[in-house]
Amino acid sequence: MSAAQFQQDVENVVTNPAIGYGQRVRHLATLADNQLPYPALSDACRQALDERVICDMYEGNRPFTPRYVLPDYAKALREGVRYLELEPPTDLDDALSFLTILYGHVPSVTTYPVYLGDLDSLLEPYVPAALGDDELDRKLRRFWIQLDRLLPDAFVHADLGPTDGRVVRSILRVERSLRQVVPNLTLKVDPDLTPDDLVADAVRTVFETGKPHFVNHPMMVADHGERYAVVSCYNSLKVGGGAHSLVRLNLKEAALRHAGSPDSFLAEELPHWVELTCELGEARIRSLVEQQRFFDTHFLATEGLVELDRFSLMFGVYGMAECVNLLMAQDGRPGERYGHSEDANQLSYAITRRVADLVAARPLPYCGGGGGHAYLHAQSGIDLDLEVTAGTRIPVGDEPGMREHITTCAPHHVFFDAGISDVFHVDDTAVGNPQAMVDIIRGAFDVGMRDYTFNLDSNEFIRITGYLVRKSDLVGIEEHGARHSSDYLAATAEQNHTVTTRAVKRITAVELTPVGVPAAAGTH
Repeated sequence: MSAAQFQQDVENVVTNPAIGYGQRVRHLATLADNQLPYPALSDACRQALDERVICDMYEGNRPFTPRYVLPDYAKALREGVRYLELEPPTDLDDALSFLTILYGHVPSVTTYPVYLGDLDSLLEPYVPAALGDDELDRKLRRFWIQLDRLLPDAFVHADLGPTDGRVVRSILRVERSLRQVVPNLTLKVDPDLTPDDLVADAVRTVFETGKPHFVNHPMMVADHGERYAVVSCYNSLKVGGGAHSLVRLNLKEAALRHAGSPDSFLAEELPHWVELTCELGEARIRSLVEQQRFFDTHFLATEGLVELDRFSLMFGVYGMAECVNLLMAQDGRPGERYGHSEDANQLSYAITRRVADLVAARPLPYCGGGGGHAYLHAQSGIDLDLEVTAGTRIPVGDEPGMREHITTCAPHHVFFDAGISDVFHVDDTAVGNPQAMVDIIRGAFDVGMRDYTFNLDSNEFIRITGYLVRKSDLVGIEEHGARHSSDYLAATAEQNHTVTTRAVKRITAVELTPVGVPAAAGTH
């Protein structure tokens, strides 16, 4: 970029009336970061990045903080934080104040914390039996308002469950009463530990606020151990660790560059693009760890609240639907589409399995969290993506009925240890029968889904990729701006992706039968 172009870009930021002070500061920081030289890449990797066959998520040329950071908040509460001169709290008010202060110092790609902790398990020990539910709700309501106003970004995420308790119930009541965007929420669901009544309470909260996500706790524990969390949109990582960076492979673009059969795509094309994507990720990791030296200098690392060996790279894929449809057409079967043809679906599973095998076989530095390899992630898209579907999702508006949708997507989920999400749009019939949604969530997990996320079609809240916005917040955003920084991404995403046109499902009895798919080699 020329000096004149840089100056013009800065001028555009500081004179833009639709963005606030904090948003301007963040834009200016990104412009400055992008003036630094990019980490060294091979010519082939550079070309793939320039052509956006592979992508660095526009994180900036020289990453100086990991993309996602998951502090061990339980350790912080037990031991205090020397850097912030915080002593361990002794009651609920102190614990809420402690966490609020700490959140303001947790970095991420958005500059806001993407993980607030498993709040029910963190706070439950500070709630005395003598504290009534009304007073507990008042305290958490004040805390919840602070989170939305101090951390105005929909990628800020808190976890709940899998067990029941007073705090999780209070949080759900507060959510329904406030109806605010921040924080994003996930409920961990376990067949033995999570009662139906708690899942139903969370379902009723979705009817009001579009959240929480529901995740398959046993599957997550199998991949990450008990100390895991769902953060940002729906990314699953180790607590006390995180993700250095997120790089992704556009499967549609890879297919467009292939002229052979589906078999040759699997055998020859995918290894080439997976290697270039890993090369990009390795360069960014080495820059962060060895040159910017985040883990040598940041207090979260020096005080043991995060540990380098619990981090890894996230390897994302997207454009599965377009990739499969292109390969089927090249194979002389243009009418067989992903989500609607068994042969097309089986090809999609073969692609996922092949990518998983390749990623599991490619060692990467400083990736102890993934056993020395990247985590696989079904990346849910960004606002700038055009004519390409998020992750392994079925294209918006082309989704089949509930049963077919679940059983098509479920076989992918076991491979994506860093997260995968499909969004199910349901109509108002669900409101009268929350137990039906509980049964669908349980059934989806039984057939192998990692995450179940649904929207109520008539709701003011809508899922964009995995984060939430209120429809009313997007009206007139070009003129008067928005308080939540994520709203700007949502406005462009809605224009480019029309996520509000997802196929709406009427809730009836749904029988789910597992769809078999062979396991990939190595760890998922």
